[in-house]
Amino acid sequence: MCLLPWSRDCNTEPDNTAFVLRSLLRRPADPGSDPRPTAPPRTGRRARFAALPPVMKLLISTQLAFNVGFYMVLPYLATHLADDLGLAAAAVGLVLGLRTFSQQGMFVVGGALTDRYGAKPVVLVGCALRVIGFIALGAAGTLPAVVGGALLTGFAAALFSPAVESSLAHEAGVRERAGEGPARTEVFALFAVAGQIGTVTGPLVGTALLLVDFRTACLVAAAGFVLVGLAHWRWLPRRAAEQAGHPVLAGWGEVLGNRRFMIFAVGYSGWLLSYNQLYLALPAELERVERTAALGFLFVMMSVLVIGLQLRVTGWSRRLGAGRSVVLGFGLMATSFGVVALARLLPDLPGWWALAPAVAMVLLLTFGEMFAVPVAQDLVPRLAGERRLGAHFGVLASFGGLMVLIGSTGVGALLDPTFPPAVPFLVLAAIPLAGAVVLGMLARRGGLAAAPAAA
Repeated sequence: MCLLPWSRDCNTEPDNTAFVLRSLLRRPADPGSDPRPTAPPRTGRRARFAALPPVMKLLISTQLAFNVGFYMVLPYLATHLADDLGLAAAAVGLVLGLRTFSQQGMFVVGGALTDRYGAKPVVLVGCALRVIGFIALGAAGTLPAVVGGALLTGFAAALFSPAVESSLAHEAGVRERAGEGPARTEVFALFAVAGQIGTVTGPLVGTALLLVDFRTACLVAAAGFVLVGLAHWRWLPRRAAEQAGHPVLAGWGEVLGNRRFMIFAVGYSGWLLSYNQLYLALPAELERVERTAALGFLFVMMSVLVIGLQLRVTGWSRRLGAGRSVVLGFGLMATSFGVVALARLLPDLPGWWALAPAVAMVLLLTFGEMFAVPVAQDLVPRLAGERRLGAHFGVLASFGGLMVLIGSTGVGALLDPTFPPAVPFLVLAAIPLAGAVVLGMLARRGGLAAAPAAA
């Protein structure tokens, strides 16, 4: 998760876009494509959600609730630490960095624990830690107390996120193979839409609560996670742990020994770095053209696109096939940064037209994400052979977190005025482009085909 109020996931479709995409959709699917290439009849998001089994509704609703609670508090944490507690900028950066590391770096732990003990206890412990963490953040008045609360909120997500994703992948996969439900890619598209609705709603609720104070926002968020935990305690089935009795290290060893998956994880890791540039490179570009006030509008635009078009784009992805879809998605991400790099080599456009490169970046990055991410989430269990899903999702997320840690540090340095203005965006374009090459080669060699499922 990011630390600013808006993130991933208009209801109109431009005619020229539809024409181009229809021509693409007539091409045959590649070997890694969804086994059911025909898109389902178009129905609304609500109807598709209503048709899902109760446990899948719970898991998708959980993503919405998680994001509402998270974005109710975390976007305003830095301001609280600096203005209310008087912490220095270095201390604020330390807190935010530790929180991110305790989440992204520990996903691999949460995934392995899910395989070992089952999703339900891991989700419940994660919710409990998030409640304690939010209460601690609201009550903390010293740096050590703030660090403790931040670490708890981060590690909580490292527990429940892989558990929820692997559970949803399992439930959707079982029903898809039995012909009793929608394609798993469509389920993950609904998951993305739900998360995006939460991402938009959370900051609005948080802004209202901050009229009282930061502590109130933390307590309300904690109460929300109490309700989420109770819902999972009541309605999430407790299924037998897939790897009960097996050591946790055995799961990591199996994942690391899955050569196809590891190549996929390396190629895919550039997505999270690209996405995080909404909070690093995009503000830098807006500052360059003196249009920083447009940042909120661009985040809202991205959210509206995902909420309005994600299911339609996923239908196109299924027709294109998994391999072509992820390559197209990463190609669009690379193009988003290339457009800004080109614009920085040319004279600035006058007036509000100066925003055009930033708008193009957000549009292309958003469509790239919509083409690539739900398909990739469906590919994870396929490449895993439908086993040790928690460990596989955890390793994938941790790879992305490592890429963000390394890449954002380098990009931040390149954004310094001492470097030519196009250089950071050329480097950013090269990363998803390299990912597209890796994933494309893997697809061409049949590396995205489903592995044999465990008996």
